[in-house]
Amino acid sequence: MAPAHPHLAALSVFQWVLTFLFFGAFFTSLLIGLLFTSYWLVPVLYCIWWIFDWETPERGGRRSDWMRRWRLWQLHRDYFPIKLVKTAELSPSRNYVLGSHPHGIICAGAFSAFCTEATGFSQTFPGLRSHLCLLSGLFHLPVYREYMMSSGMVPVSKRSLEFLLRGGPGNAVVIVVGGAAESLACVLGEQRVVLRGRRGFVRLALQHGADLVPTFSFGETDIFRQVRFAEDSLARRLQKAFKERAGFGPCIFSGRSLFGGATSSSWGLLPFAAPITVVVGQPIPVPHRPSPAEEEVAHYHALYVEALRALFEAHKSRCGLPPSAQLVIA
Repeated sequence: MAPAHPHLAALSVFQWVLTFLFFGAFFTSLLIGLLFTSYWLVPVLYCIWWIFDWETPERGGRRSDWMRRWRLWQLHRDYFPIKLVKTAELSPSRNYVLGSHPHGIICAGAFSAFCTEATGFSQTFPGLRSHLCLLSGLFHLPVYREYMMSSGMVPVSKRSLEFLLRGGPGNAVVIVVGGAAESLACVLGEQRVVLRGRRGFVRLALQHGADLVPTFSFGETDIFRQVRFAEDSLARRLQKAFKERAGFGPCIFSGRSLFGGATSSSWGLLPFAAPITVVVGQPIPVPHRPSPAEEEVAHYHALYVEALRALFEAHKSRCGLPPSAQLVIA
């Protein structure tokens, strides 16, 4: 179904993409530039306040329910559109570690479902507070950090996650488990997640007795086209080297033009309007083990992988995938 205001919806998504890509660099450059003007006091005062506020991102952030309810995010939701599906109750008397799959290029589904109220997270899971976890380095970017914290985002650092899971109950930390490696592996129409060997989130859940919950964003890999290089090519080796040093993958991707029609195939940064369905699976009860044994971590990791595969199989047909579609777990 087309959004009621297609042009406004496209603009809302376009500004979100530009914000994701350039907001941090823009304000960093702006504040540095203002130092050499008559407005030098503005960046100086901001930097003083920034120093005093430095630890806030790792202490739960500074979420704003007002910002999470902006009309802008409803337009963002309607553009694709994005839908949140609940399969089981999540009691607010517990803390949770949600695994978000797949990463895609820009995590559009996870952002709408867990960083805004456009898909109705608070109504769907009353009493829970969702926190999408991002690269810690992004919270060192001036002004951009305020934007992210207002949406409930937090750094994916051990200190940040432990602060939330020691607090509560009712905290749901959302970790995009596949991270940069998964974004580089993203292919239009392919259902691939990077999960084998990634046990840190399971260990975290055990250390704090937080239940594990798999989530899958059907359609996430359909909104951009990515250039995939051969594994033995120089370009691929450079991408991997950059990922290892910077923590994120330098994806070369394209969407459609802002000024083209809904089916435009021209190059641009506006994502294709493909439906995204974020399905939140059933919780996997996890005991509290401050120092879990590796065998126990492996056991709950296997349970998680099995639950994620079952979630995919149960919902793939109703989310637009053919019965033959397979989930590839790398």
